[in-house]
Amino acid sequence: MSESINQEFAARSAPVVLAIAGCSGSGKTTLAAELARTLGGVDFYFDNYYRDLAHLPLVARAQQNFDDAALIEMPLLVAHVAALAQGKPIERPLYDFSTYIRIPGQTETFRPGPYVIVEGLFALYYKELLPLYRLRVYIDTPDELCFERRLKRDVEERGRTPDSVRRQYESTVRPASLACVRPSAVHAASSWTEPARLTGRWSAS
Repeated sequence: MSESINQEFAARSAPVVLAIAGCSGSGKTTLAAELARTLGGVDFYFDNYYRDLAHLPLVARAQQNFDDAALIEMPLLVAHVAALAQGKPIERPLYDFSTYIRIPGQTETFRPGPYVIVEGLFALYYKELLPLYRLRVYIDTPDELCFERRLKRDVEERGRTPDSVRRQYESTVRPASLACVRPSAVHAASSWTEPARLTGRWSAS
């Protein structure tokens, strides 16, 4: 299937850009990866575009709210998605989350495939990105399930305590979702609801 899709891509002048947005823990990353694999496309995420906080002390960097849309360098993000939409490769920054800075003088080459799956909290929030998409999808997952997944990830993969994850979720993650992420669903052409557990079945509306 991927070979036939790539042949079709070769005949087109530009890739198809799809957007997937949703709250932290909504399942957007899982869906984006599945679509990229099925379509023979590439998964483009926002993590590389957090602002460089090297000008701040490490303690201050760690206290920043990374669920705030202002922490993303939006102009660079938009420029890179626009280039990918034209079929051009980009040199995207590398971000070190252990120190909250961009790795100085280093980038990685990212090339578009026949489909570019743009996924992130703010994929539908920045209005400058909206004209670049051929399809916009919002993953509508209940807050309770989003928190459950974030708790599991942060405790098991990042060594966090349940209390610290819960405090962060209530103080920054959920407020940012209510202020920016969930309202951006109005820009979606389709809203997908995931079951209470990942079963591989998605329903669209």
